[in-house]
Amino acid sequence: MTVSRRSFVSGVATALGYMGVAPEVDLFAQTRRQGGAVPGAPRTRSAVDDWDSFAKLSSNENCWGPPESVMKAMNSAWKYSNRYGYPDGNLVQEIARHHGVKPENILLTAGSGEVLDVVGTTFLPAGKKVLGVEPTYSTVYQHATSIKTTAIKLPLGKDYRIDIPAMIKAANAQASQLGFVYLCNPNNPTGLIVTKQEVKQLLDGIPQGMPVLIDEAYHHFVEDPNYATSVPYVLEGRPVVIARTFSKIAALAGMRLGYAIASAENIQKMRPYSMGSINALVKWGGVAALKDTASQASVKKMVVDLRKKTAADLTAYGYEVIPTETNFFMVHIGREVVPVIEEFRSKKVLVGRPFPPMTQHMRVSIGTADEMAQFMTAFKEIFPAKARNTAAGV
Repeated sequence: MTVSRRSFVSGVATALGYMGVAPEVDLFAQTRRQGGAVPGAPRTRSAVDDWDSFAKLSSNENCWGPPESVMKAMNSAWKYSNRYGYPDGNLVQEIARHHGVKPENILLTAGSGEVLDVVGTTFLPAGKKVLGVEPTYSTVYQHATSIKTTAIKLPLGKDYRIDIPAMIKAANAQASQLGFVYLCNPNNPTGLIVTKQEVKQLLDGIPQGMPVLIDEAYHHFVEDPNYATSVPYVLEGRPVVIARTFSKIAALAGMRLGYAIASAENIQKMRPYSMGSINALVKWGGVAALKDTASQASVKKMVVDLRKKTAADLTAYGYEVIPTETNFFMVHIGREVVPVIEEFRSKKVLVGRPFPPMTQHMRVSIGTADEMAQFMTAFKEIFPAKARNTAAGV
């Protein structure tokens, strides 16, 4: 079977045509959702031609798309699309083998976002709160609000890093109120890591038995040797839940596949709150993605090379870039970011939404070389050059 992204997408578009579904895409929803949109209002959509014309640097996706191995695996799974109980390539077993855990330590989800929601529902009963920092990936906090509770949010340090001693102090001082502690590592939107030494310090310092949710969505892009996955703590029997996704390095954001790694006991507590509705195509794609380590290595190299080049270009132009270990970065623009988002959009470049209180920083995802060149051209049209010695932190 000859497989390509074009033929795969063409097949999907044909299927949508048969069902009378317009091939529209949600182009600006993320920006508008936190940039002044009315809650519950219909999302603005754009035709496919408009979508294709933008440099999409707003959502931290893999701009190169799934590798051929994954496309072939998904295309071969269409034959299961009309069946329940189909073979799925033993995805759970493959994930467990990949991490050196048992299948009972794995919960499949529709992206890692579902893990964050499921953990919230499981561990925030009767008004219990989540402890975390701000800014970070705020889905956990939004879900807490939706189930009639709230979050205790600590500020980042002056270096934009997570203050682990402050988290330990807060966890002990407010232990009776807390359902779990949340750590995004590397952190989104700053791109900075919590070191392996700091993770151990946190786990050793908080009250014994307190669950900790660690979101490792950007794990694959890290180069810093002081970083490590926290999966070994699950094997130690600690009450740690790891969230992982196929949306980033594996380029399956639109297909929705993620998973939790936790003790068998905590997986069983979480399972009733999971939808359990992962489609046949992406299960086979996930198996192929786990095995295609060469493609992941290639994507990581391209991301790292482009993030270093873009950061160097911005620094040379006089703007501070927070050091990052992810497929995005934050640049200090010295202006409120909301109107700047609109200026970039007018130049066919989508950049990240606001992340209060860092409202004069702009998050930018790593795109293709052409997209990053388009971004830099737009940046220089919007912002004046600054002398190197006047840039913040330089």
